[in-house]
Amino acid sequence: MKRTISLVLVLALGLATEIAKADFTFGTPTNLGPTVNSGATEVNPEVSADGLMLLFNGERLGGHGQSDLWVSTRATTDDDWGVPVNVAPPVNSSHYESGPSISVDGLCLYFDGAQPGWYGDRDIWVTMQETTNYLWGEPINLGSTINTSYYEGDPDVSADGLMLFFTSTRPGGYGDRDLWVSTRPTLSDSWETPVNLGSTVNTSWYDGDPEVSADGLMLFFTSSRPGGYGDYDIWVTRRATTDDDWGAPVNLGRIVNSLFGDASPSLSVDGRTLFFCALNRTGGFGYWDWDIWQVSIDPVVDLNGDGIVDAADVCIIIDHWGTDESLCDIGPMPWGDGIVDVQDLIVLAEHLFEEFPPVEPDEASVDENDDGSQVELEQGQILVVTLESNPTTGYSWEVVEIQESILEQMGEAEFKPSQTGEPPLVGAGGWEIFRFKAISAGQMTLQLAYRRPWEEGVGPIQTFSIQVIVN
Repeated sequence: MKRTISLVLVLALGLATEIAKADFTFGTPTNLGPTVNSGATEVNPEVSADGLMLLFNGERLGGHGQSDLWVSTRATTDDDWGVPVNVAPPVNSSHYESGPSISVDGLCLYFDGAQPGWYGDRDIWVTMQETTNYLWGEPINLGSTINTSYYEGDPDVSADGLMLFFTSTRPGGYGDRDLWVSTRPTLSDSWETPVNLGSTVNTSWYDGDPEVSADGLMLFFTSSRPGGYGDYDIWVTRRATTDDDWGAPVNLGRIVNSLFGDASPSLSVDGRTLFFCALNRTGGFGYWDWDIWQVSIDPVVDLNGDGIVDAADVCIIIDHWGTDESLCDIGPMPWGDGIVDVQDLIVLAEHLFEEFPPVEPDEASVDENDDGSQVELEQGQILVVTLESNPTTGYSWEVVEIQESILEQMGEAEFKPSQTGEPPLVGAGGWEIFRFKAISAGQMTLQLAYRRPWEEGVGPIQTFSIQVIVN
């Protein structure tokens, strides 16, 4: 039986080598606690730009229908969230309301619902208020340009209010549900005909719950595509500028994603906190129900990896001033902004003299038993291949198939002799150890052959082959 080896995302979420990026890590996910979460379902978190309001939808007691929108507030970002309050009519109804997204000024609330007057399975609506007093007006359907007779939901409005991302099953997609975007020239203009985000982002599987960062360069979303850790995982795609296409999506890894389901990402305006919902995760408050969680997104600030942030790291930033050097581009968002400048010094100063444990490259190991298997790597990870060998016979392993743009061999193979006195092959046998570094996203075959290099026209006596997927 073929085995699939899943690996942990450690540091880099590199999406394309031509895009400047900073490395970032995730902290430990924490549940928002029993004030926000209950024994029922709480999903689709959305945090206001000031970080003082948390919207979500759920089926908790006190609602008006199948699923209602709820809001929890706090006085400062250092305070705990307060008891959730039902958004109430005219927004909530006896029907279904979900997927809230609030504008930066807090005056427009987008959501999806199955209310009278809709066009299809689910429609996208907007409700407005004159001031941030939570007195929302009558919801307005976004009309036939956005909504169709199919499903439209999970709206997410960009920080500038000129892009509306959403999920749809309308024709023109690639599968189950796809990610789409509509734009408008100004806030006073109508939304234009939506465009599918394309086959680089969308798959034949579920792709939904979009969340675009405030700088418009990162798009987090939910997908059930292969390569994840649970039924649903959170992925991220990136672009260099808002005029560029989105790059190949990357899974957020096991810190964020679990064995069951993780979905509905929502990002704080500074990009430092990711809110999401998780199913049946240890530490939750509902059995087989969804809870809302949060996790910090932390830039990698120990630039030289010596275990402490100090003057040496400051010098590295100065040496690359004005460039797009990814190592130093750590601000203002954790993934940088494409240029090394004072924003990066500010972020570094916040961590000055902090100590960090040394970071070793994450390794995945395979041997003969993994022949024919599939290995999934994250960019920057090291693949170690250990194969039985006996150089005294003249035979040795060599790489016969590799795509070096995806996987790069790190030097020559090393030989490790047997220490047991019972070598695996006749003579002074042992193992040959190959190391490869995942350098870009893609899928390829890695094949090695065991043969005598001087014997032309003679086939190998053994081969080893695995499929490698780099996310």
